[in-house]
Amino acid sequence: MSKLLSPNAGPASLPRRIMQQGRYETITMLRNGEQLILAVVLPLMALVGLVVTPLLDGLGGSRVDVATPGILALCAMSTAFTGQGIATGFDRRYGVLRFLSTTPLGRGGLIAGKILAVLVVLFLQVLVVGAVAGLLGWQPRLEAWLPAVGVLVLGAAAFTALGLLVAGTVRPEATLAITNLLWILLGALGGIVVPAERLPPLLQGIVQVLPSGALGQALRDAFLLGAVPFPAVVVLLLWTILAGAAAVRWFKWN
Repeated sequence: MSKLLSPNAGPASLPRRIMQQGRYETITMLRNGEQLILAVVLPLMALVGLVVTPLLDGLGGSRVDVATPGILALCAMSTAFTGQGIATGFDRRYGVLRFLSTTPLGRGGLIAGKILAVLVVLFLQVLVVGAVAGLLGWQPRLEAWLPAVGVLVLGAAAFTALGLLVAGTVRPEATLAITNLLWILLGALGGIVVPAERLPPLLQGIVQVLPSGALGQALRDAFLLGAVPFPAVVVLLLWTILAGAAAVRWFKWN
Protein backbone atom coordinates (compact mmCIF):
# COMPACT_ATOMS: atom_id res chain seq x y z
CA MET A 1 0.00 0.00 0.00
CA SER A 2 1.35 3.40 -0.91
CA LYS A 3 2.30 5.97 1.62
CA LEU A 4 -0.66 8.14 0.58
CA LEU A 5 -3.05 5.35 1.64
CA SER A 6 -1.25 4.57 4.87
CA PRO A 7 -3.34 5.23 7.98
CA ASN A 8 -0.27 6.88 9.53
CA ALA A 9 0.18 9.32 6.68
CA GLY A 10 -0.28 12.92 7.79
CA PRO A 11 -2.25 15.61 5.99
CA ALA A 12 -0.73 17.24 2.93
CA SER A 13 1.45 20.25 3.58
CA LEU A 14 0.10 23.73 2.89
CA PRO A 15 2.32 24.24 -0.18
CA ARG A 16 1.02 20.98 -1.64
CA ARG A 17 -2.59 21.98 -0.94
CA ILE A 18 -1.97 25.33 -2.65
CA MET A 19 -0.41 23.57 -5.65
CA GLN A 20 -3.41 21.26 -5.94
CA GLN A 21 -5.85 24.17 -5.68
CA GLY A 22 -3.83 26.11 -8.24
CA ARG A 23 -3.92 23.11 -10.58
CA TYR A 24 -7.69 22.85 -10.18
CA GLU A 25 -8.19 26.58 -10.79
CA THR A 26 -5.92 26.47 -13.86
CA ILE A 27 -7.73 23.51 -15.43
CA THR A 28 -11.09 25.14 -14.75
CA MET A 29 -10.00 28.35 -16.47
CA LEU A 30 -8.55 26.52 -19.48
CA ARG A 31 -11.69 24.43 -19.92
CA ASN A 32 -13.98 27.46 -19.91
CA GLY A 33 -14.64 28.40 -23.53
CA GLU A 34 -15.78 31.94 -22.74
CA GLN A 35 -12.66 32.63 -20.70
CA LEU A 36 -10.43 31.24 -23.45
CA ILE A 37 -12.04 33.62 -25.94
CA LEU A 38 -11.45 36.52 -23.58
CA ALA A 39 -7.93 35.44 -22.62
CA VAL A 40 -6.53 34.34 -25.99
CA VAL A 41 -8.79 34.78 -29.01
CA LEU A 42 -9.74 38.44 -28.53
CA PRO A 43 -6.17 39.56 -27.68
CA LEU A 44 -4.87 37.78 -30.79
CA MET A 45 -7.56 39.45 -32.92
CA ALA A 46 -6.56 42.81 -31.44
CA LEU A 47 -2.89 42.08 -32.19
CA VAL A 48 -3.56 41.30 -35.84
CA GLY A 49 -5.84 44.32 -36.14
CA LEU A 50 -3.19 46.68 -34.78
CA VAL A 51 -0.51 45.22 -37.03
CA VAL A 52 -2.52 45.65 -40.25
CA THR A 53 -3.76 49.18 -39.48
CA PRO A 54 -1.74 52.43 -39.18
CA LEU A 55 -3.03 53.31 -35.69
CA LEU A 56 0.36 52.73 -34.01
CA ASP A 57 2.59 54.23 -36.71
CA GLY A 58 5.18 56.75 -35.55
CA LEU A 59 5.51 55.55 -31.94
CA GLY A 60 9.16 54.55 -31.99
CA GLY A 61 8.94 51.07 -33.45
CA SER A 62 7.25 48.86 -35.97
CA ARG A 63 3.56 48.18 -35.58
CA VAL A 64 4.10 44.73 -34.11
CA ASP A 65 6.81 46.01 -31.74
CA VAL A 66 4.44 48.62 -30.30
CA ALA A 67 1.35 46.42 -30.34
CA THR A 68 2.67 43.24 -28.73
CA PRO A 69 3.53 44.65 -25.27
CA GLY A 70 0.05 46.15 -25.05
CA ILE A 71 -1.53 42.85 -26.01
CA LEU A 72 0.49 41.07 -23.30
CA ALA A 73 -0.81 43.64 -20.83
CA LEU A 74 -4.34 43.00 -22.08
CA CYS A 75 -3.81 39.28 -21.46
CA ALA A 76 -2.88 40.01 -17.85
CA MET A 77 -6.02 42.08 -17.37
CA SER A 78 -8.18 39.43 -19.07
CA THR A 79 -7.00 36.61 -16.83
CA ALA A 80 -6.30 38.36 -13.54
CA PHE A 81 -9.22 40.79 -13.48
CA THR A 82 -12.06 39.64 -15.71
CA GLY A 83 -11.51 35.87 -15.67
CA GLN A 84 -10.62 35.52 -12.00
CA GLY A 85 -13.22 38.06 -10.94
CA ILE A 86 -16.07 36.23 -12.70
CA ALA A 87 -14.91 32.80 -11.50
CA THR A 88 -14.59 33.99 -7.89
CA GLY A 89 -17.95 35.75 -8.01
CA PHE A 90 -19.80 32.62 -9.05
CA ASP A 91 -17.79 30.44 -6.63
CA ARG A 92 -19.04 32.78 -3.93
CA ARG A 93 -22.63 32.56 -5.19
CA TYR A 94 -22.70 28.76 -5.10
CA GLY A 95 -21.05 28.51 -1.70
CA VAL A 96 -17.74 27.14 -2.98
CA LEU A 97 -15.71 29.89 -1.33
CA ARG A 98 -17.42 29.41 2.02
CA PHE A 99 -16.87 25.65 1.88
CA LEU A 100 -13.20 25.79 0.83
CA SER A 101 -12.39 28.47 3.38
CA THR A 102 -13.35 26.04 6.17
CA THR A 103 -11.15 23.20 4.84
CA PRO A 104 -7.45 22.74 5.74
CA LEU A 105 -6.69 24.81 2.63
CA GLY A 106 -7.98 27.90 4.43
CA ARG A 107 -8.73 31.32 3.05
CA GLY A 108 -5.08 32.21 2.54
CA GLY A 109 -4.42 28.97 0.70
CA LEU A 110 -7.48 29.48 -1.51
CA ILE A 111 -6.33 32.96 -2.54
CA ALA A 112 -2.79 31.67 -3.10
CA GLY A 113 -4.16 28.94 -5.35
CA LYS A 114 -6.06 31.50 -7.42
CA ILE A 115 -2.94 33.64 -7.77
CA LEU A 116 -0.94 30.60 -8.86
CA ALA A 117 -3.56 29.79 -11.51
CA VAL A 118 -3.42 33.36 -12.83
CA LEU A 119 0.36 33.15 -13.19
CA VAL A 120 0.23 29.78 -14.96
CA VAL A 121 -2.44 30.91 -17.43
CA LEU A 122 -0.59 34.19 -18.00
CA PHE A 123 2.57 32.22 -18.80
CA LEU A 124 0.67 30.22 -21.41
CA GLN A 125 -0.79 33.44 -22.84
CA VAL A 126 2.68 34.92 -23.19
CA LEU A 127 3.83 31.83 -25.06
CA VAL A 128 0.88 31.93 -27.49
CA VAL A 129 0.93 35.70 -28.08
CA GLY A 130 4.71 35.72 -28.35
CA ALA A 131 4.62 32.94 -30.95
CA VAL A 132 1.98 34.69 -33.07
CA ALA A 133 3.76 38.03 -32.73
CA GLY A 134 6.99 36.31 -33.79
CA LEU A 135 5.29 35.10 -36.95
CA LEU A 136 4.24 38.71 -37.58
CA GLY A 137 7.83 39.92 -37.24
CA TRP A 138 8.26 40.64 -33.52
CA GLN A 139 11.88 40.21 -32.39
CA PRO A 140 12.21 41.50 -28.81
CA ARG A 141 15.63 41.95 -27.29
CA LEU A 142 16.58 39.19 -24.87
CA GLU A 143 17.53 41.61 -22.10
CA ALA A 144 14.09 43.22 -22.24
CA TRP A 145 12.36 40.10 -20.94
CA LEU A 146 13.54 40.37 -17.32
CA PRO A 147 12.06 43.81 -16.58
CA ALA A 148 9.04 43.00 -18.72
CA VAL A 149 8.24 39.82 -16.78
CA GLY A 150 8.60 41.69 -13.49
CA VAL A 151 6.17 44.38 -14.65
CA LEU A 152 3.78 41.77 -16.02
CA VAL A 153 3.67 39.93 -12.67
CA LEU A 154 3.13 43.21 -10.82
CA GLY A 155 0.33 44.12 -13.21
CA ALA A 156 -1.26 40.71 -12.71
CA ALA A 157 -1.11 41.26 -8.95
CA ALA A 158 -2.85 44.63 -9.26
CA PHE A 159 -5.61 43.27 -11.49
CA THR A 160 -6.07 40.15 -9.35
CA ALA A 161 -6.58 42.35 -6.30
CA LEU A 162 -9.11 44.43 -8.22
CA GLY A 163 -10.90 41.34 -9.50
CA LEU A 164 -11.17 39.86 -6.02
CA LEU A 165 -12.38 43.20 -4.66
CA VAL A 166 -15.23 43.32 -7.18
CA ALA A 167 -16.07 39.63 -6.84
CA GLY A 168 -16.16 39.81 -3.06
CA THR A 169 -18.30 42.90 -2.67
CA VAL A 170 -21.05 42.77 -5.30
CA ARG A 171 -23.49 40.17 -6.60
CA PRO A 172 -22.14 37.64 -9.14
CA GLU A 173 -24.37 39.02 -11.90
CA ALA A 174 -23.02 42.50 -11.21
CA THR A 175 -19.46 41.12 -11.16
CA LEU A 176 -20.02 39.69 -14.64
CA ALA A 177 -21.30 43.00 -15.96
CA ILE A 178 -18.71 45.19 -14.22
CA THR A 179 -15.65 43.15 -15.16
CA ASN A 180 -16.69 42.75 -18.79
CA LEU A 181 -17.58 46.43 -19.12
CA LEU A 182 -14.30 47.54 -17.57
CA TRP A 183 -12.39 45.12 -19.81
CA ILE A 184 -13.88 46.81 -22.86
CA LEU A 185 -13.41 50.36 -21.58
CA LEU A 186 -9.87 49.87 -20.28
CA GLY A 187 -8.88 47.84 -23.31
CA ALA A 188 -10.06 50.53 -25.73
CA LEU A 189 -9.52 53.75 -23.78
CA GLY A 190 -7.39 52.81 -20.77
CA GLY A 191 -3.96 53.07 -22.37
CA ILE A 192 -3.32 49.35 -22.16
CA VAL A 193 -3.44 48.51 -25.88
CA VAL A 194 -3.50 51.94 -27.50
CA PRO A 195 -0.79 54.23 -26.01
CA ALA A 196 -1.88 57.44 -24.34
CA GLU A 197 -0.46 59.49 -27.23
CA ARG A 198 -3.15 58.08 -29.51
CA LEU A 199 -6.03 58.78 -27.12
CA PRO A 200 -8.08 62.00 -26.88
CA PRO A 201 -6.26 64.74 -24.91
CA LEU A 202 -8.84 64.57 -22.11
CA LEU A 203 -7.91 60.94 -21.41
CA GLN A 204 -4.14 61.18 -21.71
CA GLY A 205 -3.58 62.38 -18.17
CA ILE A 206 -6.17 60.05 -16.67
CA VAL A 207 -4.84 56.81 -18.11
CA GLN A 208 -1.42 57.40 -16.59
CA VAL A 209 -2.83 56.79 -13.11
CA LEU A 210 -4.90 53.77 -14.12
CA PRO A 211 -3.43 50.26 -13.72
CA SER A 212 -4.19 49.61 -17.39
CA GLY A 213 -2.28 52.65 -18.63
CA ALA A 214 0.62 52.06 -16.25
CA LEU A 215 0.99 48.41 -17.24
CA GLY A 216 0.69 49.09 -20.97
CA GLN A 217 3.24 51.91 -20.89
CA ALA A 218 5.66 49.98 -18.66
CA LEU A 219 5.66 46.96 -20.96
CA ARG A 220 6.10 49.09 -24.08
CA ASP A 221 9.04 50.91 -22.52
CA ALA A 222 10.55 47.63 -21.32
CA PHE A 223 10.50 46.06 -24.78
CA LEU A 224 11.16 49.18 -26.86
CA LEU A 225 13.61 51.04 -24.61
CA GLY A 226 14.91 48.35 -22.28
CA ALA A 227 13.86 50.34 -19.20
CA VAL A 228 10.75 50.46 -17.03
CA PRO A 229 9.37 53.91 -16.09
CA PHE A 230 9.45 54.35 -12.32
CA PRO A 231 6.11 56.27 -12.13
CA ALA A 232 4.31 53.36 -13.81
CA VAL A 233 5.74 50.92 -11.27
CA VAL A 234 4.60 53.17 -8.42
CA VAL A 235 1.09 53.34 -9.89
CA LEU A 236 0.88 49.55 -10.15
CA LEU A 237 2.20 49.11 -6.61
CA LEU A 238 -0.35 51.57 -5.22
CA TRP A 239 -3.23 49.85 -7.01
CA THR A 240 -2.04 46.46 -5.73
CA ILE A 241 -1.75 47.65 -2.15
CA LEU A 242 -4.96 49.68 -2.05
CA ALA A 243 -7.13 47.14 -3.89
CA GLY A 244 -5.62 44.28 -1.88
CA ALA A 245 -6.27 46.06 1.42
CA ALA A 246 -9.83 46.87 0.36
CA ALA A 247 -10.44 43.24 -0.67
CA VAL A 248 -9.17 42.00 2.69
CA ARG A 249 -11.36 44.50 4.50
CA TRP A 250 -14.64 44.10 2.59
CA PHE A 251 -14.50 40.68 0.91
CA LYS A 252 -17.62 38.62 1.66
CA TRP A 253 -17.18 34.85 1.63
CA ASN A 254 -20.89 34.12 1.34
